[in-house]
Amino acid sequence: MNTHPQASILRRRDAIVRVVREEPVRSQEELQRLLAERGFEATQPTLSRDVRELGLVKTPRGYALPGSPDPGMDPGRRAERLGRVLAESVLSVRVAGSLVVLKTPPAGAHPVARVLDEAALPEAVGTIAGDDTVFVAASGAAAARALASRLSTPSAADRRRRG
Repeated sequence: MNTHPQASILRRRDAIVRVVREEPVRSQEELQRLLAERGFEATQPTLSRDVRELGLVKTPRGYALPGSPDPGMDPGRRAERLGRVLAESVLSVRVAGSLVVLKTPPAGAHPVARVLDEAALPEAVGTIAGDDTVFVAASGAAAARALASRLSTPSAADRRRRG
């Protein structure tokens, strides 16, 4: 058995991620109990550090992983929010192989990437955001073309023509 402290930290943090994905966790005390049930003992200061290092965010429903969709937001509201952000913030959408490249005004990429991640689009594997550019990875070139078509909404195209 590997007794290296770093390996222990990584196993505990992996368990935290699994717990947060599987069920609502409303407090660090609850997280501590759920980890103990899975064989992981951790003090409150250790859990605080883990929560901070993992970037977990506190929502009204409990802890969530950064970039994960809000389970309380229904798909219709997610789609509406995505459409609004695309119309307000995306200047262009282009396909580059299996990537979709979205251009935004300066400092606009992160909010767009966040909404794309929350939308949980089946064609999108993940996003990377710079200052004014979002790269959306798709599973292949055909998926990228379909995604680009989906993200090129009429309202976003109208805004680009006006801008």
